Amino acid sequence: MSTQAALEKLQEYFGYSSFRPGQDQIIEAILAGHDCLAILPTGGGKSICYQIPALLLPGLTVVISPLISLMKDQVDSLNRYGIPAAYLNSATSSDDYQTIVQGIYSGQLKLLYLAPERLDQTGFADWLAQQNISMLAVDEAHCLSQWGHDFRPSYRQIKGFLAKLAIRPVLAAFTATATARVQADIIQQLDLNQPQTFVASFDRPNIRLTVQQPEAKMKALMSRLNHDQATIIYAQTRKNVDKIYDHLKKKGYATAKYHAGLTSQDRQVSQEAFIHDQVNIIVATNAFGMGIDKTDVRQVIHYNMPTDLESYYQEAGRAGRDGLPAEAVLLFSKQDIMTAKFLIRDNQDPYVDRRLQAMIQYANQTSCLRHYLLAYFGEDQPGSCGNCSVCLGQHQVKDMTREAQMILSCLIRMGYAYGATLLAQVLRGANNQKIRDKGFDRLSTYGLMQAYPEGQVKDIISQLLADGYLRLTDYRGLVVTERAREILAGTKQIFIKEELATAKSRPFTKPDLPVVDDDLYEILRQVRYRLAKEEGVPAYVIFSNQSLADMANQQPTEYSEFLAVEGVGEIKAEKYWEEFTQAILDYQDQQD
Repeated sequence: MSTQAALEKLQEYFGYSSFRPGQDQIIEAILAGHDCLAILPTGGGKSICYQIPALLLPGLTVVISPLISLMKDQVDSLNRYGIPAAYLNSATSSDDYQTIVQGIYSGQLKLLYLAPERLDQTGFADWLAQQNISMLAVDEAHCLSQWGHDFRPSYRQIKGFLAKLAIRPVLAAFTATATARVQADIIQQLDLNQPQTFVASFDRPNIRLTVQQPEAKMKALMSRLNHDQATIIYAQTRKNVDKIYDHLKKKGYATAKYHAGLTSQDRQVSQEAFIHDQVNIIVATNAFGMGIDKTDVRQVIHYNMPTDLESYYQEAGRAGRDGLPAEAVLLFSKQDIMTAKFLIRDNQDPYVDRRLQAMIQYANQTSCLRHYLLAYFGEDQPGSCGNCSVCLGQHQVKDMTREAQMILSCLIRMGYAYGATLLAQVLRGANNQKIRDKGFDRLSTYGLMQAYPEGQVKDIISQLLADGYLRLTDYRGLVVTERAREILAGTKQIFIKEELATAKSRPFTKPDLPVVDDDLYEILRQVRYRLAKEEGVPAYVIFSNQSLADMANQQPTEYSEFLAVEGVGEIKAEKYWEEFTQAILDYQDQQD
């Protein structure tokens, strides 16, 4: 089956004249019958890589997907393109189920989306195994790996299901984040047959990477927000989500929140409000986001540091999926390190500490952030990127070895695993009952750092913890490690990255679109918004920002011209061309 046939389907259904880099090779391999493992960045077009083959292969393509919301979004979008697709979950009605079954029997249905848990149902799995399955696509395949950041045991059912099939279909696994270890585990767990592995660049050059260390996080956060641009704010805990949400609501921002403490209905309402542009800001834990296909998110802000770089990369990658300028911001404080260490204390994963250390090193980077991030995923990018906070010169590095020696000496003299707050109070010479009762006011280290703000002392403590010179007990007490001898002896140095006073927070401004006529673009955007509201779908499902920009530039007034716009396929052209071309004609009349 030729690449030309795949290109024709791409143009016919999706309205694109060419594939993104790497997509054509993956599609060609699948059509040739090869098992595949494809690692493409978030927003890199993974879905197209199995949707196009599904249209060309004779039988059914089964897609394993982790979330109901993800399946629904994908299927709704495919149906809008005129592609026969369906999903099955626990909420599927009996009538809908029968319609899907008939679609499979007749051969009309091309894609069926399932959660992996569905394969636990023996009767269903046995029935499905008897159908004409041409391809099994596994989305978010990193969930298979115990070495991954989002292990889902239910994904292990896939291999057993494959064993039930009389004729083994082509098997393709897709993910946005997978280190070499995770890739090897995916291949083993799925028993991929001599797979062709495709690893696209992890770089998302349109996303500015920013690490900011503000004295007041909430103030820094507020300075970055506006009432227009779509923004996701991630916080580590439900308590922080609620705190940020309440604060933003009081300030008049259109905001939703999302975490596991809310009912499933409330979470769905929040998600829909954000996707349909009823609110432009959502505050969430990491429970939000997998499979959310909102292309026009301009900022992803992490209020707290995640516990691993894989999660951070995937969450940050939800910005700028339309290819336009966007920003991923980490509001980092050294105390995040202590919180993260505490959160992973009971994790049995032997690599959890290593992954956290990689995340801490990213937050503390004094060289190009993009270079470090890409190197973590095994990709080399020499030189500086020119689009991260380090390359843009927003930080400086200070030697804090002397201060570190004071802290370590004081903790040793205190003689027990006390917490960071009490340690900082002793060093700053606080005069309270607890310090007097324990005799800490008589230590030689008492008051040694009275000229330092408490926050700065705690930052250095957190850095010592991150670098392994201190260890955290189960009760959040601090213990000096053997490595600390190197600091105390002066054979090792401690450096702290500090933000320059000139590196101010600023709201993310509207990205520059390649549009000749901004007024027409805004008119077309309003047409899109009206149509989306009438149909009850997100605006980007009608057309992407890039398609509107191309439309504003080309100003098509005939069907054939409209069909030539980037991202306009035959199905959408038939449905929408009159609405948009009429708006263009009206605009042109006003200009004459």
